[in-house]
Amino acid sequence: MIRFENVSVTYDGSARPSVRGVDFEVPEGELVLLVGPSGVGKSTVLGAVSGLVPHFTGGTLHGRVTVAGRDTRTHKPRELADVVGTVGQDPLSHFVTDTVEDELAYGMESLGLAPAVMRRRVEETLDLLGLAGLRDRPLSTLSGGQQQRVAIGSVLTPHPQVLVLDEPTSALDPAAAEEVLAVLQRLVHDLGTTVLMAEHRLERVIQYADQVVLLPGPGERPLLGTPAEVMAVSPVVPPVVDLGRLAGWSPLPLTVRDARRGAAPLRDRLTDRQPRPDHTARPPQPAPPTPGRRLFKRTKPDTTAAPPVAEVSSLAVRRDRVQALRHVDLTVTPGETIALMGRNGAGKSTLLGALVGLVEPSSGSVRTGDAIPHRTRPRDLVRRVGLVPQEPRDLLYADTVAAECVAADDDAGATPGTCRALLSDLLPAVADDTHPRDLSEGQRLTLALAVVLTARPPLLLLDEPTRGLDYAAKARLVTILRGLAAEGHAIIMATHDVELAAELAHRVVLLAEGEVIADGPATDVVVASPSFAPQVAKILAPQHWLTVSQVREALR
Repeated sequence: MIRFENVSVTYDGSARPSVRGVDFEVPEGELVLLVGPSGVGKSTVLGAVSGLVPHFTGGTLHGRVTVAGRDTRTHKPRELADVVGTVGQDPLSHFVTDTVEDELAYGMESLGLAPAVMRRRVEETLDLLGLAGLRDRPLSTLSGGQQQRVAIGSVLTPHPQVLVLDEPTSALDPAAAEEVLAVLQRLVHDLGTTVLMAEHRLERVIQYADQVVLLPGPGERPLLGTPAEVMAVSPVVPPVVDLGRLAGWSPLPLTVRDARRGAAPLRDRLTDRQPRPDHTARPPQPAPPTPGRRLFKRTKPDTTAAPPVAEVSSLAVRRDRVQALRHVDLTVTPGETIALMGRNGAGKSTLLGALVGLVEPSSGSVRTGDAIPHRTRPRDLVRRVGLVPQEPRDLLYADTVAAECVAADDDAGATPGTCRALLSDLLPAVADDTHPRDLSEGQRLTLALAVVLTARPPLLLLDEPTRGLDYAAKARLVTILRGLAAEGHAIIMATHDVELAAELAHRVVLLAEGEVIADGPATDVVVASPSFAPQVAKILAPQHWLTVSQVREALR
């Protein structure tokens, strides 16, 4: 169905190909997973299937890509629209209408399908993706995860033979991600749809793949094989595989169920040991960072009780007839890292927006330090609280990475080079002259994080901070955030990434329908939740291990 024949793609101004020697075939009715570190060309490979590369992205494509017998060099994306459905990393860029139902129907209207067929397919897709209750909602009022499901639904309704998906579960909560992946599996198994998908959260998707294509590095030839074959040599693996490597299991497990079957000896070895208390313990209460202190210098915490960096009291927010938050109370202390979790639409982004002054309370109060966020000038507020949004492009406006960093230093009054040093710690491979639009979604997110951190706000807010990040980039992010917490910065991250919460959070706050339903230590809250428990916790239950790093430390 999809065939790559020795394909290489070189973009204008680049000294080497983004991808090279791509040569593999995706049979009809299979789900093939594309994996590899950030920036190795996964989005380029996906774009070559739909014709976006090179017709819209520019650059030079050598070799041949055919889809259902059509050569993508001679067929533009509109001439492939009846065969290929594409969902990119940014759902907003796909939308052309105003409401959910209209968006689901638009693709079929473009293909001239009969109204009766369109109506039936819209209803089927609303049910498949759990969108029936949102059919009349304006797209602009949906959460990021809800927008992602609508974007997927809009390409499902025309019933394409091929689906190309770039990070399809990146903005979805665990339950919603399972629903979407179950739909994709049904399309593959029952309808013979061919799916080519790139996804960094391998713990969610690896068990659904028929084959895996590994892109090892920029310009390196890909490796094709079964999930077990590729995971045995891949530099990026989910926690279940990482734990299997640590324990010496053969064959390597790909699912929690497989791992639990062989986990009894490992649990026996860990019986008399406890997870080393680190981030899961209640953090010390250091004084807020002082202007002259180096950003990540570890200092002895001041045991004097410091005032909260943020206080939320009886907060309620109503937006477009939707009660987004109700009766929310939250106190955030210096040095504390909080994971804000819950289903899509639970109110996580709204709460972050209220803390940074983008959302005005309907009732109740919000304070960050001595400021009321929605009444404080942005230039003054930036030194108290910083937000890295789901859409990093909202913060990026310069023509090069270097210019973004210079502007961030200037806006924050920081020493020249501060932003660039932060970016180098998080993502070493990004060149100064790269345009932000040429970065992958994960790379843009990392640049936005560096821009916000430059001002060194006592309270840092992150909305889905690992969206688009591979495991190595996520590990670097964890190191950076731990350094900030050690300095006294408080961190609140709205996330669906249960592995990140297990690795980093002191507290987990669960939201549902705009209300706080749980607030406590990460070890208690996430282990007690089947949806939000990390893979290691599920494998080694009833013992309370959360991460592979904890197990590795205990076995030394």
